[in-house]
Amino acid sequence: MSAVSTAETTYLELSQEGGGAHKFYEVGVDGLVVTVRYGRIGADGQTQTSTFPTVEKARAAAAKKVGEKVRKGYAPAVPGGRAPRPVTRRQVGSAPSTARAVAPVLWRFRTGSAAFGIHVDDEHCWVGNQAGDVYTLDHEGAVLARFGLPDGVKCLVADDFWIYAGCDDGKVYDLSSKLPFAAYDITADVDIFWLDIHEGVLNVSDRGGRLTVIDHEDEHQWARRSQGEHAWMVRADDHAVYHGHHQGVTAYRPDGGGELWHTRTRGGVLFGWQEDDAVYAGTGHRVVQRLSKATGAIEATYGCDSAVYSCATSPGGRFVFAGDAASSVYCFDRDGTRLWKLGTGGGSALSMQYRDERLYLVTTDGSLVCVDASEAAIGAAQQGSVPVVRDVKLAAALPTYAPATAVHAVATVAQAPTGSVVVECVREAGRVRVHVVSDGYDTSWNVQFPRAIREPGARYVVDALHPAAGGFYRVRGDIRRLV
Repeated sequence: MSAVSTAETTYLELSQEGGGAHKFYEVGVDGLVVTVRYGRIGADGQTQTSTFPTVEKARAAAAKKVGEKVRKGYAPAVPGGRAPRPVTRRQVGSAPSTARAVAPVLWRFRTGSAAFGIHVDDEHCWVGNQAGDVYTLDHEGAVLARFGLPDGVKCLVADDFWIYAGCDDGKVYDLSSKLPFAAYDITADVDIFWLDIHEGVLNVSDRGGRLTVIDHEDEHQWARRSQGEHAWMVRADDHAVYHGHHQGVTAYRPDGGGELWHTRTRGGVLFGWQEDDAVYAGTGHRVVQRLSKATGAIEATYGCDSAVYSCATSPGGRFVFAGDAASSVYCFDRDGTRLWKLGTGGGSALSMQYRDERLYLVTTDGSLVCVDASEAAIGAAQQGSVPVVRDVKLAAALPTYAPATAVHAVATVAQAPTGSVVVECVREAGRVRVHVVSDGYDTSWNVQFPRAIREPGARYVVDALHPAAGGFYRVRGDIRRLV
């Protein structure tokens, strides 16, 4: 006689019109084992498994998890009954380079999946790929850490010394500490193409040519639909938000007060960059164009030999760099004179950044590539002399950090360490906000804080808080629960 199965599964979904949530939560209990699966509707999501000493304790734990989600607004649903969040990945081709010489690549790190996200600062290089992996390396290519995010990385953006990863699941994760957290959750009907964050305000461009602006508390501020679709560019500063799409570039007032200017570019915009006084649009018609931020006037055009997938500049726009669909990388003088064209040696550059005479590229084969862009190295490369490329390997004991998705995932402390800051979760007007408890701070200001671990009455310790324009605090360093 066969044994009777005790397996039970409860499937819940939370999908709110205009509210940002579009996710599922599934709890299965089979004997002593409880399995939790969660993520974006339509995706496989993440899975966690726990084993309990008795069947009764396993069932009680499962019931508790279901109850917590129901109280947060989740409801029973049928898997596959609701359409998944729209996700468009850029479809790119990469032909062999026609350049006669190859760029002087110092090192290459293969992430294992196509990568669009890159950021380089004074200490680190960051790369994010479509498998949800974000790696940090030093400038010599040593891999320091890995963040494992639940979905593919769209782009990496920096706002002062905070670093964010925008993902296919609609969330934007703050990676500024060892405990990454979802700082923003974009409404489910937005098919995200690109993101930028300025002073804590998130700007989202999408497939339909919309620009959506969300504040530091993850609350919708305003939205506009530009003249063109497929908006692969958004950049922001104190004066405007610059939105690039297949009909050109449109600048909007940062408060949503209206359009400042619109300029039709030579071809649809595939990538954007900005300096203090200008924005740069890489287009499908083989050019990068420099536009005045003040007027939208086209000030210079930089001609390439294939569609431009990415562009960047040296400080102040002294040099302009571009990567095309034919695995070539270019450098131009400010006035548009082409100084050199070289092959990347490994696919087309989907994003790039210049820093200290080095040009960092992420390519169609999922590699982060460091190119020596000094005059001497480029001159030698044009004559056929390049260094031997060093292939970077992962360290065996590489630390990996995953987002906190529940209170129990956060480390605890019995008392606040000297110099740290205590914050408290409080309920206001139906939402849980976070305020500072420690002396010396404005207690009326909110703190940008992970929603997944907000619990009314709970107190947390953070390493530091920094004030931001608009009257709120941002967390710097690790987060621990005070118990």
